[in-house]
Amino acid sequence: VQLVESGGGLVQAGGSLKLSCQDSGDTFSSFTMGWFRQAPGKEREFVGAINWSDDRTYYVDDAKGRFTISRDNDKNTVYLRMTGLKPDDTGVYYCAASLLWNDFVPEAFGSWGLGTQVTVSS
Repeated sequence: VQLVESGGGLVQAGGSLKLSCQDSGDTFSSFTMGWFRQAPGKEREFVGAINWSDDRTYYVDDAKGRFTISRDNDKNTVYLRMTGLKPDDTGVYYCAASLLWNDFVPEAFGSWGLGTQVTVSS
C-alpha cells in the first residue's frame, strides 16, 4: 500500500474542498480507509473512515453533515469531500489504511500517506 494525498489548498471559511488519496498498490479494496488531520501543535486526530466491504462510513461528530468519504475501488482512490469549512479545520490531512473496522486510533492504521495541507482562512 502506497498512499498519496492531493487536493489540499487555501480556502475561505464556508468553502469546500475535495481531497483525494490514491493507492498505487493492488490490495486497495481490502482495506478500511481513514482520514486524519493534524493541526499545528496538536496531535493527529481521526476524521472519518470508509469500510472496505460495504462502504459503510463513520465520522467524528465535528465532521458529520459537513464531510463525506467515498471510494472508487477501480481507481484505487478514496475521497474526502469537505463543505462548510471552518478555520478549525486547518491542518495536514492524511489518509491511512487499516485491516480493521471500528478501531479508529492512529495505531490501527498501518499505512499512511505524506499528507496534504488544508488551510481555511476566516
